[in-house]
Amino acid sequence: MKLQPNFSKQIVRNIDLICDFMGNSSDFVVREITIGRNHAALFYLDGMVDMQKVQDNVIRPLHEFAYSDSDEMSLPFLKNSILDVGEASLVQSFEDALDQILSGGVLLLLDGIDEGLVISLPGWEERSITESKAQPVIRGPQESFTETLRTNTTMVRRRVKDTRVRLTNVKVGEKTKTDISVMYMDGVADQDMVLNLISRLKSMSVDRVLEGEYLEESLTEKKQFTIFPIFYNSDRPDSIAAGVMEGKIAIFVDGTPFVILAPAVFVDFIQSAEDYYQSYIYSSIIRILRYISLGICMLAPAIYVALTTFHQDMIPTVLLLSLSAQREGVPFPAFVEAIIMEVIFEILREAGLRMPRTVGQAVSIVGSIVIGQAAVEANIVSPVMVIVVAITAISSFVIPSYTMAIPIRILRFVFIGLAAIYGVYGLTVGMLILFVHLNSLHSFGVPYMSPLANYNSSKQSDAVLRFPFRNKTKQHKKQKE
Repeated sequence: MKLQPNFSKQIVRNIDLICDFMGNSSDFVVREITIGRNHAALFYLDGMVDMQKVQDNVIRPLHEFAYSDSDEMSLPFLKNSILDVGEASLVQSFEDALDQILSGGVLLLLDGIDEGLVISLPGWEERSITESKAQPVIRGPQESFTETLRTNTTMVRRRVKDTRVRLTNVKVGEKTKTDISVMYMDGVADQDMVLNLISRLKSMSVDRVLEGEYLEESLTEKKQFTIFPIFYNSDRPDSIAAGVMEGKIAIFVDGTPFVILAPAVFVDFIQSAEDYYQSYIYSSIIRILRYISLGICMLAPAIYVALTTFHQDMIPTVLLLSLSAQREGVPFPAFVEAIIMEVIFEILREAGLRMPRTVGQAVSIVGSIVIGQAAVEANIVSPVMVIVVAITAISSFVIPSYTMAIPIRILRFVFIGLAAIYGVYGLTVGMLILFVHLNSLHSFGVPYMSPLANYNSSKQSDAVLRFPFRNKTKQHKKQKE
């Protein structure tokens, strides 16, 4: 819907047009007041303005003026003589007024006057602990979401200053009645998907919602059983803002700093916000490195077990003699070695996460070195197995998303078992089954492996490699045409 360029003298018409253009966003506030015999209205975004200043410097002076004996009523007079504000400007067009509202301004309209007064009163909250703990970056915004719902929506609003951004509030949970906000961009996000998501949230029958995972499990289709994450979650405002601009739906849950993004596809979990803050050449190389690390994390121990158990003829003679010498005196087969070391490392990893941060990393590092060295000297495991497990563990930390690293760690044990029973043939069949499973998954109707499996050449500029921003701009212009 397009607005007329300038304000009308009828305030009711102005209110209707602005509300239609801003949509039914729950954080867009329209406050109608009476100043003497004049009808007035204030427009602002909740969370983007300092509400205390709005009350003390705008609303209270206007009410006090209404009871005065002055008959003069004009926006310049209110700006210069009544309102206790520092920065205020007159605007004639809807576009200028809405742009300033999205930047933390308050719009004042009076009936019978075809212009508005925009008062700058920005007052959004900022996180005291600024750095993201789940997805830290070297270059880029060093802030993350908080546990407060309105603060989180405001952080995205500050980055996406577009009137098409919509916000819908829903309460979920019979006991907790948790506030949920659904954010999307009108005209960019799939409207049927938005309506379906909001409908499912409203009809959700759960007694409590304390974190986003409660919603993720309830929104996942029952027939779609998988260990892979169907929803993307992040505590970085820039990542969520980018997803909203791409047409995805953000789900904010009160009480948690993690925001859910839907739909999510496999490549989303391999990409990082930092990819867009560095050279596209470097970012592309890093993305390739992540896919290589994912393969190492999932298959390295299994390949070692398969080669040493069934396919010794595939190993070079010199290397085979070295491996045989290292394994001399080890009482367990390679399969048992791998399981022992992988289980020990997973225990150390979890211990490091649960222990105080000041000692957690030290315990993990020292524990790994001491246990690995002691196991080798005691002839429980071979030195090469320690090396393989160490490379596998380090590779798992290259994957940006922790939720994607979890299923990869689980599959590692599955592939070790297949390698111990069937060798390379078991690994091949296991990989085929995995690919078929991934291609059968959907996230709100979107194929999980798109745009890789459902190949579309026009959508490959940001799938595996990161192309220059100018390519994306050209593609966006072609889509609009």
